[in-house]
Amino acid sequence: MSSAVFLVYSDIPNPPPCTTRGRATSIIFFPAYKWNPRKFNHSSSLLLVSSTVVAGIIPSISRATKSPPRHVKPAEGEPDPISLLNERILREHGKRDSSSPSPRPPIMDSQETDKYIQLVKEQQQRGLRKLKGDNSKDGVFSYKVDPYTLRPGDYVVHKKVGIGRFVGIKFDLSKDEDAPIEYVFIEYADGMAKLPVKQACRLLYRYNLPNETKKPRTLSKLSDPSAWERRRVKGKVAVQKMVVDLMELYIHRLKQKRPPYPKTPAVAEFASQFPYKPTPDQKQAIVDVERDLRERENPMDRLICGDVGFGKTEVALRAIFCVVSAGKQAMVLAPTIVLAKQHYDVISERFSRYPDVKVGLLSRFQSKSEKEEYLHMIKNGLLDIIVGTHSLLGNRVVYNNLGLLVVDEEQRFGVKQKEKIASFKTSVDVLTLSATPIPRTLYLALTGFRDASLIATPPPERVPIRTHLSAYSKEKVMSAIKYELDRDGQVFYVLPRIKGLEEVMEFLEESFPNVEIAIAHGKQYSKQLEDTMERFALGEVKILICTNIVESGLDIQNANTIIIQDVQQFGLAQLYQLRGRVGRADKEAYAHLFYPEKSLLSDQALERLNALEECRDLGQGFQLAERDMAIRGFGNIFGEQQTGDVGNVGIDLFFEMLFESLSKVDEHRVISVPYQSVQLDLNINPHLPSEYINYLENPMEIINEAEKAAKNDIWSLMQFTENLRRQYGKEPYSMEILLKKLYAKRMAADLGITRIYASGKMVGMKTNMSKKVFKLITDSVASDIHRNSLIFEDGLIKAELLLELPREQLLNWIFQCLAELYASLPALIKY
Repeated sequence: MSSAVFLVYSDIPNPPPCTTRGRATSIIFFPAYKWNPRKFNHSSSLLLVSSTVVAGIIPSISRATKSPPRHVKPAEGEPDPISLLNERILREHGKRDSSSPSPRPPIMDSQETDKYIQLVKEQQQRGLRKLKGDNSKDGVFSYKVDPYTLRPGDYVVHKKVGIGRFVGIKFDLSKDEDAPIEYVFIEYADGMAKLPVKQACRLLYRYNLPNETKKPRTLSKLSDPSAWERRRVKGKVAVQKMVVDLMELYIHRLKQKRPPYPKTPAVAEFASQFPYKPTPDQKQAIVDVERDLRERENPMDRLICGDVGFGKTEVALRAIFCVVSAGKQAMVLAPTIVLAKQHYDVISERFSRYPDVKVGLLSRFQSKSEKEEYLHMIKNGLLDIIVGTHSLLGNRVVYNNLGLLVVDEEQRFGVKQKEKIASFKTSVDVLTLSATPIPRTLYLALTGFRDASLIATPPPERVPIRTHLSAYSKEKVMSAIKYELDRDGQVFYVLPRIKGLEEVMEFLEESFPNVEIAIAHGKQYSKQLEDTMERFALGEVKILICTNIVESGLDIQNANTIIIQDVQQFGLAQLYQLRGRVGRADKEAYAHLFYPEKSLLSDQALERLNALEECRDLGQGFQLAERDMAIRGFGNIFGEQQTGDVGNVGIDLFFEMLFESLSKVDEHRVISVPYQSVQLDLNINPHLPSEYINYLENPMEIINEAEKAAKNDIWSLMQFTENLRRQYGKEPYSMEILLKKLYAKRMAADLGITRIYASGKMVGMKTNMSKKVFKLITDSVASDIHRNSLIFEDGLIKAELLLELPREQLLNWIFQCLAELYASLPALIKY
């Protein structure tokens, strides 16, 4: 039996003896610095190898010798450029789509993206036409202001000059005209300007801010139009980025698939149980929802906007029936237990003819054992329709086969609940019902990024609610209540806080000693609250003193007067909803809104109250929501913080730029190129140290995996890098250079760059992007060095360096430059 002697230069002190494949093997370990090749004859059966090579041959040695090379640092050390880029990409994607359960966005080729972009544009135009009526011109709604509707002191935006204060409209003579003509006079920081009314109609916008104050930081200067231009451009860039990010969000939803629901004759039978004749708008909303469920493959996300009592619930009931009859579960989410209980009663009554359909109500008022039983039933599919408050969004609620989520009055939920609701939208059909949608929801509907159906036609018997706004006095309160009681009606008396309810109770009991009065608020025990509401619904209680717990859902036909005290402490949408508690029948209804005294009210509170007085006709919840958006702003689409970019130009001009940008969204795209087509002409082929090669399990396979990940997408490459470092620690510098080459080619492919080369101090990148997109990206680049060094000429991005760099330093510069461009690239055009 032949033998071999391995002389192993290693610092492992006591190697274990071993035999491999039946052959005796001698192993001599000694420190590497003692090796002297002249002491050994080449013909002897001695072989000098490193310990890691022996580790690959002899399994038992592998365990003793497998330790990382000394130059390899653990991955937890100083963050290197690759780690920083990975973190940045994850952070930027997280900002855009916090609701997505996965960090990786959907991947689409350019043809697929073209198809979806067209769908989005068509949807946006449909949404605009439907919600804005015939006021849109050439598909773009105009937010320009009619100068005759302005009041002295209003702030306005002139598209070319900037922000000024409206003074008035007067007749004046011009140099070229014999007869005087009307001019709009606007005050700026350094003087007064006048422009003909016709011109003002084309160039003026009302200045509204998305925050408490209505005043701009400063007025623009007539002598310095460039300062205004900078602000306008900044706003435009913000709009363009918002549009492409919105587009990604919408495309992500379009890409999700589920089989369309089948058409069944049972739907017509269910619809026939509706005791009223649907209004034209209600019919259209029902058709829209049925089309979403039965003809589309992607999950529905539709807003049904309509006044209280206009029939939104019936639209939801038919959607629930469609989903439940296909064997899926439906969840109905309400902001208060009062509204949830009413939905439960309505749904239970409507589905009473269908014994196989099980309906359940989950709320905080249930005992622990009742909740556990319900959770078990939901998880095992024993409940078909689950009604409840935000407890339905808890982690313990596990759905068996959820198909539909109905959200009533989304604006009443908190930030965390809204985020949870958003997380359902990628996989479940969602129907949102609202009389006055929150500005953010309305904004998405206006731009067409959410499907919306508007129910503005009142039922035939409904009459407008007469609204009276005045300073509080006991005499006025007593007079209003007496009038309602004399016609055998009932009264809501609403206060903003629980504190004060008892005081009002004492006053009313003194004034109306023979009338049944009760108190209702959310802190009461469930049984007590339920009994009170039931007695009021039955007409036993004539005056209900309550908080805004009655804001949503209560349908008491005989209650036709509502008194709201300290009205300044309620939001506009809340007041509109509260007012909608009355006037549910054919009897004329009254809403009395009382404030302490006008001098104590803020400008914003006064504006809310004026808006409510003006929007007194039926079906104006949508218009009121628009007013609310102008008063308090629409917030950032991707979070609850408000966007500062709107403040630069005001909401109206911002919206106009938004719609303009939407119509040209395909101009903001870069068509990515195949990874294989990218040429990186830098002649860098780093050699990995033998120590590191020997340390890797299968070096060639790992290098191939890296190349394969880079060909796939940036997310695969990021994942590969993290896995490599997790398993082997931080790579040596030459391996980092190799990874940077792969990253550079991957980012270049996504940026539409087909070739990168250097000539002396000049670096060139051949790309298919347009100059407009290049500017959009570079305007957002964080690094001044890279932003200022890059220029764009005829499909070529060029940079002139200060000196000619060695190849590896040049690759580092290109990597950093591409990283800046890539991180600033709007999401949509990464496809």
